[in-house]
Amino acid sequence: MVVATDIRNLADEEVMQLVGEGDPRAFELLYDRHGGAAFSLAYRMVGNRVTAEDITQEGFLSIWRSRLRYDASRGSVRTWVLGIVHNRAVDTLRRGAVHERRRETMEGVEESHEAPERTDVEAIRREEARSVRSALDALPDDQRRTIELAYFGGFSHSQIAELLDEPIGTVKGRMRLGLDKLRRQLSEGFAAGGFA
Repeated sequence: MVVATDIRNLADEEVMQLVGEGDPRAFELLYDRHGGAAFSLAYRMVGNRVTAEDITQEGFLSIWRSRLRYDASRGSVRTWVLGIVHNRAVDTLRRGAVHERRRETMEGVEESHEAPERTDVEAIRREEARSVRSALDALPDDQRRTIELAYFGGFSHSQIAELLDEPIGTVKGRMRLGLDKLRRQLSEGFAAGGFA
C-alpha cells in the first residue's frame, strides 16, 4: 500500500490504479488534478457556472462508478476524464434543448404552424445538421473530440492541448486530419444529393 505522503508524487495512471481499488484519497487527488480542467470544459460548453458545476460533479461521480473501466492504452487519464465530462455536458445540452422545445410547444399551438417555405428551410437545416453530426461521429474519437472542443466548446488549440494533456502539434494535426475527413465526407454527401 502506498504511504499517504507518497500519493501526490504518483503518475496519473498509478493514481487511477488506486482509484480502481476504491481509495478515496486517490480519487480526491484525481479531482484535484483534473477537476479544474473538467469544470472549464463544462463551463465553456454550457455557459452557466451552476450547470457546469453540476456537470463536473456528475462526471466525477460517473468516473468513480466506472473507475474499473479506465484503460491506459486508450489515452491519458485527463483525456478519459474530459471525455466523460464532455459526454455529460452534451447530455445536459440535449436535455435542455428537449425541454425548451416542449416549453415552446406548450406556449401556443398557433406558433407551430409556420409558413411552408420556412418549414422547408428548417427541414433542410436539420438534414444538414444530421449529416454533419453523422460525419463527426464517423471520425476517430481523438479527432472528433478535438473538433468538438474547438467548434462547440470554443477552445483554442493551446487550451485544447492543455485540457487533453497533449502537445499542441498533436492537437493541430488531429484538427487538420479531422477537418479534411469532414470536408470529404460532406462534399460526397452534397455530390450524392444528400442535401437536396
